[in-house]
Amino acid sequence: MLRITFAFLLSFFICACSDQVGERSTYILTTGTTGGTFYPVGVALSTLVSAQEDVGFSLSSISSAGSMENIKLMRDNQAQFAILLGIFGAWAYEGSGPIRNPYKNFRSISAMWPNVEHFILRSDLVSDGGVRNISGIDGERFSIGMRNSGAEYTGIYIFDALGIDYDDELSIAYMGYGPSANALQDGNIVGMNIPAGPPVTAVTRAFALMGDEMTVLEFTQEDIETMNHEFPLWEMFEIEAGTYPTQEETINTAASPNIFVVREDVSEEIVYNMTKLLWGNLATLQEIHGATKSMAIEIALNGLSVPLHPGAFRYYQEQGLNIPDHLLGR
Repeated sequence: MLRITFAFLLSFFICACSDQVGERSTYILTTGTTGGTFYPVGVALSTLVSAQEDVGFSLSSISSAGSMENIKLMRDNQAQFAILLGIFGAWAYEGSGPIRNPYKNFRSISAMWPNVEHFILRSDLVSDGGVRNISGIDGERFSIGMRNSGAEYTGIYIFDALGIDYDDELSIAYMGYGPSANALQDGNIVGMNIPAGPPVTAVTRAFALMGDEMTVLEFTQEDIETMNHEFPLWEMFEIEAGTYPTQEETINTAASPNIFVVREDVSEEIVYNMTKLLWGNLATLQEIHGATKSMAIEIALNGLSVPLHPGAFRYYQEQGLNIPDHLLGR
């Protein structure tokens, strides 16, 4: 509540200041928890904007509870920019999943770094190494993530898509990443769902202590196509050998993009400048935070389901990108 109140007061102050002659308009970027990746990347983006004298605006990053709260903050105009899990952008725009009321007044700027699926099981419960092995754990405890978290909602979405009956086949536990890793090591759960950009600290620690006693389950292309039945978000992703302790082989898993979005009513010129600044300073952004090292303009539109803002559209047109019809917003 305090965070939302702060965002409202900051937004009010910003609007008042932007009317003063000679001052740059300031916008709010809502991110995630300070212990996650969204927040430091948001701060890095704000730092890049602050270093430019000719972009015509300023950007102030705030922390939040994550994608669900970010959508609310944008809906209420307490934030104008946000970083979201890709699936939450799709849910919000369509009014589906956990978001019942469609929110149409926002647009995409870019796909960011991938959110990589880490479905992990105790190795003695794994038969062929595929994600559907979760169906065979026979009522054992499995951590899906914290309640109302992106991990929980995306995990359940994937289970539903793949026909994994989590109500009957699993005993669901609700834990964060660190507590999940601890519980797996202690034998209090047999598996966990950790969607994040590798290397993930919790997974690294679990591998270091458990080694081949745990397995990161793999996805097939058929799994990906099944998961994409509603929104074309997921792609195959390779976790390279050596990413985690004792990991000797590549792990074939799935990933969907985190996305950078903006309210529809932010001007074309501001969003054009933001998009240009993002891609024109990617090397600097990658030095500030390692999660962005997988970003490239060639894949800036991959996995986006929300139409592009006209400012972003103009920039990508200038760069010669082939823009899919579903991103045109016509």
